[in-house]
Amino acid sequence: MTKISESDKPSAVLKAEHQVILRVLGVLRQLTAGKSAAADLDVARLGRCVEFFRFFADACHHAKEEDLLFPVLEQRGIPKEQGPIGCMLYEHTLARGFTKDMGEALEAIGRGESGGVGRFLTAAKEYIDLLTAHIEKEDNILFNMGDSVMTAEDQSELHGRFNEVGCRSFGGKKREELERMADELEAACAGA
Repeated sequence: MTKISESDKPSAVLKAEHQVILRVLGVLRQLTAGKSAAADLDVARLGRCVEFFRFFADACHHAKEEDLLFPVLEQRGIPKEQGPIGCMLYEHTLARGFTKDMGEALEAIGRGESGGVGRFLTAAKEYIDLLTAHIEKEDNILFNMGDSVMTAEDQSELHGRFNEVGCRSFGGKKREELERMADELEAACAGA
């Protein structure tokens, strides 16, 4: 029987990634607070936030949950339909839509189209609210349920598969580069 450390459990890995995502949500919140005109927005920095959310939050993090963790939890009896996994999957879909909306709104702002700022601010607020609540539910409910039903073998196998995912490239960037992007965004906002 293979045993892994608490910090290597899939839930701990995902919770650590949640902390990185929450930091960039804080940057997004700061960059949009009280803004109402294109001239008020740091479009380049907002574009980097959207890039981070597409590649780190979705392509790396949500993919681990959807492709690796959730199927194991379902096999161990946690329901998908009408259950917590289905709810999380639905929220991932909503998050992708808000990320897409933010990206399209930034493109509209770049073209000088009216309405782009309002579209961006609305999508950003919806995304921040959704992901903040989503992370709370996963960290405090779903992951605890998962830890209680998964075997040591499940945990160990998922840990190895998570490491494989972490070695991939997302939008041409490695996971470490995306984490550095989060650090840079946070540092730039702290200095602003």
